[in-house]
Amino acid sequence: MPIKTKGIVPRTWRWIKRIFLFFFFLQFFYILILKWVNPPVTLTQLGSFFHGYGLKRNYVSMDAISPYAKLGVIASEDQLFPDHDGFDFKSIEKAMKHNQKSKSLHGASTISQQVAKNVFLWQGRSWIRKALEVYFTFMIEKFWGKKRILQMYLNISEMGKGVFGIDAAALNYFNKHAKNLNRMEAAMIAACLPNPKMYTIRPLSGHVAARYPWILNQMRHLQDDPDIIKLLQ
Repeated sequence: MPIKTKGIVPRTWRWIKRIFLFFFFLQFFYILILKWVNPPVTLTQLGSFFHGYGLKRNYVSMDAISPYAKLGVIASEDQLFPDHDGFDFKSIEKAMKHNQKSKSLHGASTISQQVAKNVFLWQGRSWIRKALEVYFTFMIEKFWGKKRILQMYLNISEMGKGVFGIDAAALNYFNKHAKNLNRMEAAMIAACLPNPKMYTIRPLSGHVAARYPWILNQMRHLQDDPDIIKLLQ
């Protein structure tokens, strides 16, 4: 008896559309709710836990974070953060030119892009992940605003083996809460961000020792910028 296939394709297509719409509205709702609620866990945090690094974290409000910590990560990671819409196209172009000529890869991710990747996605390099990163970067810039993005960055970024967020880092390295970090301590934590498992604060790695004085100098240059001052308040 022949199998009736008429109608199977349209029904399958309808179900695919329903599933797509369900996940689209689910992720949209998740983006909106994270404007006020901290993520329960991220894929990067889960990866750290299952790889044996543990998971130390302590989400805190902006009022509980030293202005030096906020200024330090902007100076280190994304000095145009207050001015762009999520993407620094000049830095992206510069990185692409470098990567075409060199075996050492340079990134050009803004703070917003890093938040999009660390909150919603997985680590790694692929065109699919990059495309999703662009989408989530656009969405958080649209719906969260700069202060929330900076707060999220300071709370979910890996700052050591199994150490996530500025408060956990401050307690781990300096036995104090993030609110009490001084300028030098904030610069040292910011210096480890590109690769916190390799660029250690305790013991002090050569990279952090060389980079944090540069960050301190950049902090002095940026501290009077009106747009940055608004983010530090």
